[in-house]
Amino acid sequence: MIDDSSTDPSPTDKERTEPVADRDHEAVLSFRYATDRRARHIAGALAPEVGDLDESRSAATVDRGTDRDDVVRVRIVADDLVALRAGIRSWSRLVAVAEDVTRERP
Repeated sequence: MIDDSSTDPSPTDKERTEPVADRDHEAVLSFRYATDRRARHIAGALAPEVGDLDESRSAATVDRGTDRDDVVRVRIVADDLVALRAGIRSWSRLVAVAEDVTRERP
């Protein structure tokens, strides 16, 4: 169970990355959660990975949805389709792990 009294794990303005440079290809993955609290936890779990997975052919950002508090968005940009596909697969796996780790247990 996630402790509500803990500090907010969502990325601060300082932790949020600036929009990545425009590249030839882009994908935006949006994930909606039951509560904004859950979205904060997922975004917080993903934030440290932003700089670690970037490579010369692709980059990514993670942020909360601007229209809805219960949404996490992952924007992936790449120079070519192979790098874009690899980025989508990597970030999809990271989101799945973050969801599993932050899931409330019975």
